[in-house]
Amino acid sequence: MPKTTIIGNTTWGNTLASLLSDKGIAVKLWARSKAEVEGLNQKTRSYSPTSHIEEALDRADLVIWAVPSQKLRQNVIQAKNYLTNSMLLMSVAKGLEEDSGKRMSQVMAEEIAPALRKQICVLSGPNLAKEIAQGLPAASVIAAQDITVAERARDLMNSPKFLLLTTDDIIGVELGGALKNIVALGAGMIDGLGLGDNAKAAFITWSWTEVISLGVALGAKASTFYGLAGLGDLIATCASALSRNHYVGYELAKGRSLKEISASMTQVAEGVYTAMAVHQIIRKLTLETPIINLIYQVLFENLPATEALADFGELTKSHYQPSLDALR
Repeated sequence: MPKTTIIGNTTWGNTLASLLSDKGIAVKLWARSKAEVEGLNQKTRSYSPTSHIEEALDRADLVIWAVPSQKLRQNVIQAKNYLTNSMLLMSVAKGLEEDSGKRMSQVMAEEIAPALRKQICVLSGPNLAKEIAQGLPAASVIAAQDITVAERARDLMNSPKFLLLTTDDIIGVELGGALKNIVALGAGMIDGLGLGDNAKAAFITWSWTEVISLGVALGAKASTFYGLAGLGDLIATCASALSRNHYVGYELAKGRSLKEISASMTQVAEGVYTAMAVHQIIRKLTLETPIINLIYQVLFENLPATEALADFGELTKSHYQPSLDALR
């Protein structure tokens, strides 16, 4: 029987644990404390939680880090002494490390033994965990530099209600999953201001041209952003009431502060940290990204969402067409 380890007692981690164990895979979920394990054991589970990392990783075929992006590095460090050459190593976090701007696969590669780096892969796509936990169908993409690694992970995880595709564009898949959260923040602001679906559609379209330009500048394939891990994830995150990033944008438009909104949430809105990281990347690359810049200003420079949207119209007049031409 294949064995999988889930690192992270998160909503997505528990959802993946249930999904895989229902497929007949032996799943261990590593939680940080005995109290968390006791809480999980009080509920009916088809997988086994533990607070002992060496027990969780023993003879695992696939290790999945299902933790917030800003916590990935420390969780990889905790696990790295128990990783072996036979394990597939997967991140399912959708973000960039705030301080370094690095993608999750880059963070993993920095912390594990060089011989294990070829085993790294990532999973991303329109994966609203609550829907998947309810048994609703979904699809996603597994990416790795070596396509055979992605295919091995796909074969382990694929199921009738969780369709998995593979690609070797790991940069594009990771950036699509991370950057779409910034767009979702803006889409939430549009909805919070009551500007309607027409305005939101225009905003998403214009924002996505900036995302694609940034992604290509960082080495991604433009085509990836039109696929499941790009456009597919974007649609789900910008439209669903289950989206944490959309929620943050909506509440900002209603006048609440980012600090107040974050304090009221039990889960992380990855787009906030990603916007900070992307701001530094854009400055280094000297790219023209006026819409992404506006979202950053609303988040971190106290620009009211109402003013940002007023400026948005003027900025896009001169920016949108050149951006579109550059993608042809």
